[in-house]
Amino acid sequence: MRDAPSPALFDAFWRVVAQHGWHGTTFARIAAESGESLSDLRGRYPTPVALLRAHARAVDQAVLEGTVPGQSGFGSARDRVFDLMMRRFDALAPHREGILRMQRDLRRDPLSALLLSPILMASMAWTLEGAGVSTAGLAGGLRVQGLTGVWISVARAWEDDESVDLGPTMAALDRALDRAERVARTLRLAEDEPQPPGPVEGADSRPSDVVDPPLADTGIMMADASAPAGQDGGPEPLPPAVPSPGVPTPPGALDPEDAGEPPTPKRPRTIGDVGDLPIA
Repeated sequence: MRDAPSPALFDAFWRVVAQHGWHGTTFARIAAESGESLSDLRGRYPTPVALLRAHARAVDQAVLEGTVPGQSGFGSARDRVFDLMMRRFDALAPHREGILRMQRDLRRDPLSALLLSPILMASMAWTLEGAGVSTAGLAGGLRVQGLTGVWISVARAWEDDESVDLGPTMAALDRALDRAERVARTLRLAEDEPQPPGPVEGADSRPSDVVDPPLADTGIMMADASAPAGQDGGPEPLPPAVPSPGVPTPPGALDPEDAGEPPTPKRPRTIGDVGDLPIA
């Protein structure tokens, strides 16, 4: 192909598809619609499929514009795939009528849909690559197949979606990606997302700015727990203060706060102190 098709040629191509269907799309009609000569079109495109492939390539480039290869800074892989799929619907919006007509034709012609499937699968592979999801090996091929199924399912919702913000299409895409994720986990096709580093095993989980208070701040006098009580300098346990039976407890013996004025000392008794003797 000598050069990329012009936007006007793409517009003419999809107008022909919308009016005549995929099986009625010929270069004579495309030339009449676009104003280009048949000889010029023949020099660039051997078949209408080549023009369809060129359009898919242009849509892929528009969808991938601004993405970073292997990007992982924007949300999860699922979020990135969702964003790129919605970008694709936005890029297809100018030719919506012709694309919907082609979808209906291919549903009635499974053989043509199978022959054209490599074009769609190539676009889905580029979508995964743009989302930072590997398409290498057998697992990558299965991911491409799965996303192709997601696209076909959501494209049917897009066909009936007349809203400006494509809310029903986004809801259908969300559900389809949920189903695809469950299948991918079952088949172990889901790639592990990078996880933030966790705490080191055995390390103190408290914040680094929290320190233990010194013993003096606890208000508890600690004795040497290694020595038994009463041996090697260990503290001798004190017996509990229990009053003896029948002996009055002086005030303040148990509780210093209950102690009043100190008792007045009494002089010793003598024989003359009759008042102190018992009376018979």
